[in-house]
Amino acid sequence: MKRRLVFALLFVTTSASAAPASLEPLLNSIAERLAIADQVALSKWDSKKPVEDKKREQEVIASVIAQAPNYKLAPAAAEQFFSAQIEANKLVQYTHLSDWQFQGKAPDDPRPDLVKQIRPQLDQLQKRLLQELADFTPQRTDQKCPQWLAEAVHEPLNEPLQQLAMIRATAELCIHTGE
Repeated sequence: MKRRLVFALLFVTTSASAAPASLEPLLNSIAERLAIADQVALSKWDSKKPVEDKKREQEVIASVIAQAPNYKLAPAAAEQFFSAQIEANKLVQYTHLSDWQFQGKAPDDPRPDLVKQIRPQLDQLQKRLLQELADFTPQRTDQKCPQWLAEAVHEPLNEPLQQLAMIRATAELCIHTGE
């Protein structure tokens, strides 16, 4: 059975809580990054490598911390955001690997090279995500922010794994100021 999770975010807003225009591209890029988890999982299945790759995770976090000031982002905010992206990506990978173990095989999808093809794609996407996070940062403290995210990730067309991964990826996107 060829099963490939496609992350496509259909962003829906309501008149009561119209989200800012800067949220949609950010959520779509998060969904795009999560879609790459399918390819990473296939690579890990073939190589028998574990999902957890602390060295690579540390490299990604160090890179976003170093780049954050270029986007007028606090390094801690960039670190928190990308840590959530990494955790959501691993959630997708673990789910796929478990499904494939259960089925006794992985899909027959093409296998791009993790180091030569997938990681450069993720590195390029990282820059776009930093810019989109910077663009959305002024709205992170808006009291409607949690509602915007809930509406986006609870779209009825989302598959359960897609929804859960998006919830994890956006869990700390809104900043509660205590007001």
